[in-house]
Amino acid sequence: MRQILITLLFIFTISYSDSGKSNEKNINSVKLIILGIAQDAGYPQMNCYKPHCMPGWKHKDLRKLATSLGIIDFKNKQKYLFEATPDIREQLYNLQIIASDEIYPLSGIFLTHAHMGHYTGLMHLGREAAGTSGVPVYAMPMMKQFLTNNGPWSQLVKLKNILLKDIQHQVKTQLSKDLFVEPLLVPHRDEFSETVGYKIYGPSKKVLFIPDIDKWEKWDTNILEEVKNVDYALLDATFFANGEIPNRDMSEIPHPFVSESMKLFSKLSSTDKKKIIFIHFNHTNPLIMKENQAYESVIKNGFRVASEGLQLDL
Repeated sequence: MRQILITLLFIFTISYSDSGKSNEKNINSVKLIILGIAQDAGYPQMNCYKPHCMPGWKHKDLRKLATSLGIIDFKNKQKYLFEATPDIREQLYNLQIIASDEIYPLSGIFLTHAHMGHYTGLMHLGREAAGTSGVPVYAMPMMKQFLTNNGPWSQLVKLKNILLKDIQHQVKTQLSKDLFVEPLLVPHRDEFSETVGYKIYGPSKKVLFIPDIDKWEKWDTNILEEVKNVDYALLDATFFANGEIPNRDMSEIPHPFVSESMKLFSKLSSTDKKKIIFIHFNHTNPLIMKENQAYESVIKNGFRVASEGLQLDL
């Protein structure tokens, strides 16, 4: 049932994007598709049978995939994936619905860091599964070293299922004349690799994608100015408020609480607030479901909440 509903949603969004314009009239454009909105472990999480998780267990159409983006460059017949999540199989199928591999081959995967929800989907490219050949995987230096020197990921490199591509902080990678990607280092728990967000440059619009960061004030970049300088900002909303996870010190898993972010972003104009689309929701975050007080407060304050299947014209 869930897959039928998602398929219908993606078919519908082929015709209508965030701008309300038909893809048929903008077939040469670059589009971003949100393929997942949840924190690394998806929704509901394993072993969670509390009231906030039970709707997802009882109703498959309420389940959410781990945060991932698809980028389709229609003119140059390419598509890209941002994050290789544990849900990569379903996410690539949803991307296939809009842009088939026969016409738009997967031309690369961009990774943000080495936490489970952001790279472990690479396992599906290996010999036990798809057995791909030379899929470009764009990774920062520490991330590249981690994949090269640690199994089972090193086998993907050795067998050339993936081809690691170097990227550098604040250095743009040109994918076509219409599409550029720029990684930005952000502070996070870097046990195995550095962590980056991305600026994605289309032919007419820019996106800031930061699914994980410790706190905005820890970043050596002014997030308010970054929001002003892009057209969309997909930002870390892992937790809604402090105390969300009982009996656990949340300072051990720092993220900007949505309540904190809304206070910080209240300084922005109404136009800039609309650029912000919160994403990467933990299973405890009420924003993962609509029709609740938290969700309504975000909308009332002029911000947006990510949803699977949402398309943005770039």
